[in-house]
Amino acid sequence: VSEALRPAVTTENWPARTGTKDFAATTDKALSSLTLIEAANAVVPRVSPAQAQAMIASGHAIVVDVRDAPEVEKSGKVAGALHVSRGMLEFRADPGSPYHDKTFSKDKTIIVYCASGGRSALSGKVLKDLGYDRVYNLGAFKDWVETGGAVDKPIEPGM
Repeated sequence: VSEALRPAVTTENWPARTGTKDFAATTDKALSSLTLIEAANAVVPRVSPAQAQAMIASGHAIVVDVRDAPEVEKSGKVAGALHVSRGMLEFRADPGSPYHDKTFSKDKTIIVYCASGGRSALSGKVLKDLGYDRVYNLGAFKDWVETGGAVDKPIEPGM
C-alpha cells in the first residue's frame, strides 16, 4: 500500500488498527516524547490528589516519587512516598532484578508522581508493562501540595 493510501496510525487508533499495544511496532516513524506520554496516559489513569489520598488511606497503596534526587531534596515529597528516580524504576520494581526494592508489590495499588506528570505517566506505563495492574498517575507534586496533601519536608542543610 502506498504511503498516501495508508491511514495514519495514531495513539487513539493503534490498538484497534494493529491488534497490539506496542505503538512503536506499528509505525515506521520515530516516536516523540509527546507521543510516548500520550500512549502512557492512554493506559495509566490519572487521579486527583483527593482520590490519591483515599487510596493511601486504604493502607494498600504505595506512593512513588520518580523525580530526581535534587528535586526531592529541594521540595520534599508526598508523606511516606518512596523515592525512586525515573532512571532506576525498572530495576527497583522488577522482582528479578538484583536492585529490586521489596516495597514494590504487585498486590498493592501504586500511585506515581513527578514534577509535571510526564515522567509519572511514563513510569506508570513501565510498571504496567512489568505486570503491576493497579497503577495510577497523580501527576504533579505541586498539585498535591496546593490541595493540602501531607509532605515530608526536605532535610535542612547541615543537619
